[in-house]
Amino acid sequence: MNNNQIRLFVKIAESGSFTKAGLELNMTQPAVSRAISTLEDELDVKLLLRDRRNGLALTDVGKRVLVLFREILAGFDKVNQEIALEKGLEKGRIRIGAFPVAAAYFFPKIIRSIASQYPGVEIEMFEGSVTEVKDWLDSRFIDVGLILPPIGEFETFPLFREQLYGVVQEDNPLGKHKIISVSDLQQEPLLICRAGYEPPIEDLFRRSGSILNPKYVVNNFSTALNMIHEGLAVGIMSDLSLMSLPPGVVVRELSPDAYRDIHIAVQSLENSSIAVKLFIETALQLFTNKETE
Repeated sequence: MNNNQIRLFVKIAESGSFTKAGLELNMTQPAVSRAISTLEDELDVKLLLRDRRNGLALTDVGKRVLVLFREILAGFDKVNQEIALEKGLEKGRIRIGAFPVAAAYFFPKIIRSIASQYPGVEIEMFEGSVTEVKDWLDSRFIDVGLILPPIGEFETFPLFREQLYGVVQEDNPLGKHKIISVSDLQQEPLLICRAGYEPPIEDLFRRSGSILNPKYVVNNFSTALNMIHEGLAVGIMSDLSLMSLPPGVVVRELSPDAYRDIHIAVQSLENSSIAVKLFIETALQLFTNKETE
């Protein structure tokens, strides 16, 4: 079992294809097949199931081995980064993940800063739901992610606190108020988004002594804004979701006020690579306790 076999297996597992993995690693398909067969023979287990109808699938042991192989490759990368650092270079590869609104706001600024200071650091980006980002961290598919509470077992660093607002159609009577009382929202068709909005909104209604009974629950903030624009509902949304409002939609502060916190998360800072630590340091310098622009 060697570095090339391990890297090849991970590429196959992630791409779902012998051919794609071979192209990425400049290997012919027969060479890929031989390498995987040799690996399975050495380990004396079946890692991949090949089915012409359903394609490739990992066996149960293959799924467990995939997590371990990712850790091994991360270890190789850490060695290379330590050697590069000794030579006065900052090099490495980072896989980062976030839910879409956070990725759109944070990643371009962080990547621009890293590219200017550490041109030898490569970054791969992945967008998914908050749950997917946590799953990617668990499986070591990504090195660092932006997540929302509950935190779970990850090591985290508070990155950004964003305020929640009432969002209504301009013609709605609530739009004439400078501040909307949460109790007033009980009488309206309420819309909330998934992806981390639920806990702070549940807490908000609990603190105000009101009953949370949303009429609509959606996954995408653009869908939410369009439904509010059509007068179908009033919403509770956060700073980063409200940076591009449709015409006729207004934002109002809530009483009591509410926030949600975005955290940087890793499996372990101590075991993270130099490149990941540079990413975290850069992100915190750029955004901790900063207002949205």
